[in-house]
Amino acid sequence: MSNHLDGNALAGVLSDVFTTDVTAARARCGGCGRTSPIAESMVYPDAPGLVARCASCDHVLVVVVTSGERLVLSLAGIDTIDLQV
Repeated sequence: MSNHLDGNALAGVLSDVFTTDVTAARARCGGCGRTSPIAESMVYPDAPGLVARCASCDHVLVVVVTSGERLVLSLAGIDTIDLQV
């Protein structure tokens, strides 16, 4: 794998979908069960989109792909997400 960024790299693209700062949200990893802010995830920008992995077990948490007018978002690797509204 290439070098990674922290989960704050997701802030811009996710602000198009959510009205609150999702990087501050606490997410529970579907791989190891660790709960931490999304900002602590490891984000790999070298794929066709952004891939966020758990800092503890490397499980894929979030995938974001933008293509023209479309944004495809997968949160399949997160069991729960706690957004403060």
